[in-house]
Amino acid sequence: MNIEELRDYCIQKKGVTEEFPFDEITLVFKVMGKMFALMALERMPPQCNLKCDPEKAITLREEYDGDIIPGYHMSKKHWNTLLLNNLPPNLIMELVDHSYDLVVSKLTKNLKEQLATL
Repeated sequence: MNIEELRDYCIQKKGVTEEFPFDEITLVFKVMGKMFALMALERMPPQCNLKCDPEKAITLREEYDGDIIPGYHMSKKHWNTLLLNNLPPNLIMELVDHSYDLVVSKLTKNLKEQLATL
């Protein structure tokens, strides 16, 4: 999966926006204003940071040693960095969904209601 395909997958999710809050090369995806994915557009190999349940993060890092690593410049407990070239697209999409769902689960009641109406 390349960056463009991953971007297309992220942006089609309900309530998602994309922006460059840090610099012109780090694309950030947010659901209702909360980050769930970051992509370094010029980093090689292509990679993405995704939020992850801490226990699942450890399991994934062990299973995909070197291809899923602790989040680069993020909380190592709650974020993973995925090296996109080495992972199956269906796994990447599953982990995007997991990240999105984690963030949505932590939204306030008001934001969840707003998301439901979109």
